[in-house]
Amino acid sequence: MIPGNELLFCALGGSGEIGMNVNLYGCQGKWLMVDLGMTFSGNEYPGVDLVFADLDFIETERENLLGIVLTHAHEDHIGAVPYFAEELGVPLYATPFTAKLVAAKLEEAGLLGEVELIVVEDLETFQVGPFGVRYVPLAHSIAEGNALLIDTPYGRIFHTGDWKIDDEPQVGTPATEAELTAIGDEGVLALVCDSTNVFNPEASGSEGEVYRGLLEEVKRHEGRRVLVTTFASNVARLQTLGEVARRTGRQLCVAGRSLDRIIATGQSCGYLQDLPALIDPETAMDLSRGDVLIVATGGQGEPRAALARIAEGNHPIKLDKGDVVLFSSRQIPGNEIQIGRIQNRLAEAGVVVVTDRQSPIHVSGHPGRPELQALYSWVRPKILVPVHGEIRHMKEQARLGLSCGIPKAIFQKNGDLVRLAPEHPGKFGEVRAGRLVLDGDIIAPADGDAMVMRRRIAWNGVVSVAADRRGHVEVSAIGLPLDEDYADYVAETKRDVAEALNRARRGDRDARIEAARLAARRAATRWSGKKPQVQVLLLED
Repeated sequence: MIPGNELLFCALGGSGEIGMNVNLYGCQGKWLMVDLGMTFSGNEYPGVDLVFADLDFIETERENLLGIVLTHAHEDHIGAVPYFAEELGVPLYATPFTAKLVAAKLEEAGLLGEVELIVVEDLETFQVGPFGVRYVPLAHSIAEGNALLIDTPYGRIFHTGDWKIDDEPQVGTPATEAELTAIGDEGVLALVCDSTNVFNPEASGSEGEVYRGLLEEVKRHEGRRVLVTTFASNVARLQTLGEVARRTGRQLCVAGRSLDRIIATGQSCGYLQDLPALIDPETAMDLSRGDVLIVATGGQGEPRAALARIAEGNHPIKLDKGDVVLFSSRQIPGNEIQIGRIQNRLAEAGVVVVTDRQSPIHVSGHPGRPELQALYSWVRPKILVPVHGEIRHMKEQARLGLSCGIPKAIFQKNGDLVRLAPEHPGKFGEVRAGRLVLDGDIIAPADGDAMVMRRRIAWNGVVSVAADRRGHVEVSAIGLPLDEDYADYVAETKRDVAEALNRARRGDRDARIEAARLAARRAATRWSGKKPQVQVLLLED
């Protein structure tokens, strides 16, 4: 679909889920993409790590796509870049910190010279076809979090990206109330806004509060080895932990390649300049227990991250009874089980586990209701378009915006085509939207045959049957709960399959295969209560 004399919005990812953000703006025959993110797989995609938005719609429109503007460097906003940017064939726009992390991803994928990456060094407006774009710095849990102010012939869009209000951000200088009010004074047609924390009745809190909370918490554990786990991308938190180490007389050690990468990138962009000199894990283990502060990746329970390996005892950093782990990060929904598994392992070893429920050692990077209400009053849009949330989050933000006096709120989800201007704004159509998965080295449909079959096998197991023309039958089963009864089950299944083939001997090959399949499956159900996938091989030569 080619946009006409109108202003359109369409989310292909991030509207209906938290993560995987891909947003499109259409105007005068052209499209502009904002962010190209991914999400991490859950149990619904066995054997898969990464999940992407299906870009089929914009891939068919790629000759009309002008560019991709990246708001900030979190994986749910840039993680799909190395997988799709070359195929889309348009320039990427990013501020310096984001651009360096994107460049590293492109280099790792062998695409650094194949994809144009334009670094926006200042906050001046740059033109992408009919779209005038300006970065507006907002506080978030990463360096250079930005909103986008998008000027079009039909009105101005304020696209928040991920944001919060923070009077003590520790890193960076977000736009002030006065600056945001001035944007509102100039007129804003639509506010496209983060919905993540809309149910939080309180403001998200400041990094300054976290600094004080972490300082007091580390002081409490004098003489103990203290490890803090946090998101590697949170440069402000790293700045805070460096200062906490200095104030408590501890040396600073980091564990995790992503931390090394973020620190190097941040320092090259002018951040973390006064971070204390880092020591390696071996040196840290030679110090007295109360003389080291360790920062480690893995607060979401990632099995290969540093914290998981430390908890399992197969990392150079060792924690003993009485040592302390501070979880300076929130639980991302879906990660509760794996986080709990690591916390239980630490607790079993006598390690003290402290989370943000016990101590003020973390704040969210997304706005609570008071912050949303404040932004509404400053920007004063004519239209509110909630994004970046599950359905319940976006519906609630639409209600909140209307209650605060915004004239119109448009609820939309992935694939909905929304006309913002001119006249009668609202949804008017749908395009294809879905999910893709990185399965091994192949990007495949999330609902494809391979994934459907893998789920079925994971739930019910698989039975393989081979039979020859002389009536000899072999049976093998994987994943059925028949450890003690397996031999008896196999013997009975062989008899059932042989009898079924004998009854179907006058049928064609497909009929005989189906008879054997049903006999094997019925036997498995009779013995185990499961309905496994059954493969049948007839050897008739």
